[in-house]
Amino acid sequence: MNTALFSQLQVFLAVARLRSFTGAARELGVSTSAVSQAIRQLEERLRVVLLTRTTRSVSLTDAGRRLVESAGPGLAQTLAAVDEASARPGETVGRLRLSVPQSAVRFVITPVLPPFRARHPRVEVEVVVEDRFVDIVAEGYDAGVRLSEAIERDMVLVRLTDEFRFVVVGAPSYLARHGTPERPEDLLAHECLTFRSQSTGALYAWELERGRRNWRVPVRGGVVTNDGALRIALAEQGAGLTYVFEPTVAEALRKGKLRRVLETYAPTVPGFFLYFPSRAQSSPALKAFVAVAKERAVSPGSA
Repeated sequence: MNTALFSQLQVFLAVARLRSFTGAARELGVSTSAVSQAIRQLEERLRVVLLTRTTRSVSLTDAGRRLVESAGPGLAQTLAAVDEASARPGETVGRLRLSVPQSAVRFVITPVLPPFRARHPRVEVEVVVEDRFVDIVAEGYDAGVRLSEAIERDMVLVRLTDEFRFVVVGAPSYLARHGTPERPEDLLAHECLTFRSQSTGALYAWELERGRRNWRVPVRGGVVTNDGALRIALAEQGAGLTYVFEPTVAEALRKGKLRRVLETYAPTVPGFFLYFPSRAQSSPALKAFVAVAKERAVSPGSA
């Protein structure tokens, strides 16, 4: 691969990942006009249109998507190999880009990143916190953190935490006014602070279980938000019941600001996992991160 083509592909992949010419220019340390010129030259070289540009947005064409999927991993490996070649014996050099949901930051990123950086100061880490489902290959990530049921089957999984529960909680003031639900179906008569499914956009049906029986309760309420912290804050103020990752409300439960309801129906999930495509296993930076994460990640149950 000649130098010009390599440079143009770097620019294209940055624009494709960030969906922004300005953002790519800032990341690469060049002008926006230089980014535009590189994309134009690459499209002329390949004789296809790779990006659809308007005054407000940038999106991939089908040809652009295919190029990201085919060239992106190979280019990342080439850059990693160049970085590794410059390393001293025993030193890890490279870049690591991670997609992490907000709920995992406290348990997986906060306790792991400081010791990782202390051991491997020449590894540049970018952590993108987002709760949507992410195609880590197409979007240029090295790895992601998710609950195991949200991970594609062809990914390599590394367990980072123990299992934990999802629980329904409410403030004592709310329960005093509206009563305590005793069965899953009782939730239909309560004000529930709800959120939408990331995959379908529909209101999420709260999942409960007891023994071998499972429930998906189509709860409703006057507030819908994808911000878990806001749902918890509103629940503490007595605005309704909410369905949460139990460790995120541990302090509120200890202080009596919230109470669990339907606890015998609380479902248990396997925990958080780091996941990545099998070809990424050769990345020294990722191997180093996995090693530190397995040592330092905090079990939600003990937080």
